[in-house]
Amino acid sequence: MSTIALDATYTVDPQPSGVATYSRRLIESLLELDAPHRFLVCYRLSRFKRRGLVMRPRASRDKISIRWFQEGLTFWLPWEAELFHSLAQRPPAFRFRREVVTIIDLFPITGRDYSTPDFQRKFSALLLEAAERATLVTTPSRFTADQLLKHSSVPAEKVRLVPFGVDAPEQRVGNEERARERESLVGKGNEMLLSIGAIQTRKNTLNALRALELLPARYHLVLAGADGYGAEAVHEFIRRQRLESRVTRLGYVTAARIRQLYQAAGLFLFPSLEEGFGLPVLEAMSYGLPVVTSGSSSLPEVGGDAALYVDPHDPHDIAAKVERACDDAQTRRVMVERGLARAREFTWARCAEQTLKVYEEALGRGGA
Repeated sequence: MSTIALDATYTVDPQPSGVATYSRRLIESLLELDAPHRFLVCYRLSRFKRRGLVMRPRASRDKISIRWFQEGLTFWLPWEAELFHSLAQRPPAFRFRREVVTIIDLFPITGRDYSTPDFQRKFSALLLEAAERATLVTTPSRFTADQLLKHSSVPAEKVRLVPFGVDAPEQRVGNEERARERESLVGKGNEMLLSIGAIQTRKNTLNALRALELLPARYHLVLAGADGYGAEAVHEFIRRQRLESRVTRLGYVTAARIRQLYQAAGLFLFPSLEEGFGLPVLEAMSYGLPVVTSGSSSLPEVGGDAALYVDPHDPHDIAAKVERACDDAQTRRVMVERGLARAREFTWARCAEQTLKVYEEALGRGGA
């Protein structure tokens, strides 16, 4: 039996992102496996008090212990664990005998237009340090693995592909409730296009709006996500083009609200410019939504044959695929069926099982 430490800090983010979802569901799923190891679930001191508010793993006390870790304070932690798993592509504050890091995406390195220069410098350095000093590196997609090999000195033999999972809907609402929710957001008789994620340059929200302009007036877009880098340009475009009546901006919404939105929408639109995995694509498919997304980065890996893929730089292509998915009954039926099947292929249990194999491999190697 070995002791494995995991960074649970991001599970308690006030506004959880994909990193937070991955961290929480992986840890919960690892603790549900019949594994011989003991786990230390670690939180940075600034978030330690919130540790019980989000994640409540069902595990015996001899299998899990809670720790806080802080540079300069918890210097003894590396002696308690044989391995540390960093879940947010940054190195732990201390050197452990063996380290595993998950690299989700490399947009701080690859996307000069996606964030500020200070953000790029800081997080590029952290990402590269974490990957280069790790015993093994996991990535959720082949695209991210290829990007890592291109932009770092990490050898291919250190990289393992471990796709994320998706949770099947616990409850589906009836048609009448769906219709009421849709009508409250976009008006009676209108088509609801849903986009979930931060309003930012990388998510390509501007081209989604340009595509909306090309569609009939009955098409409305609902944006669910907080403002990110480049959001002001999006809001200015909506004002300048007088799209306020066709665009609903909800800001950040809770996970419970997202589940309601998936069930109310008619189509999920995700023309992102770069994604390391694209979890919302699978979430939408699990709710029976047809998905129109970019034919670039990791998204074709995730969507398989269940989505319609677009050139994210071409609003005309986006609009044409949206209209086809909404108005062509046969296309829509096939997309929904394939999407439900595709989502079932990705489970958190499988993600945890594959991650555990990475731990076993790393533990079998000599310590640093």
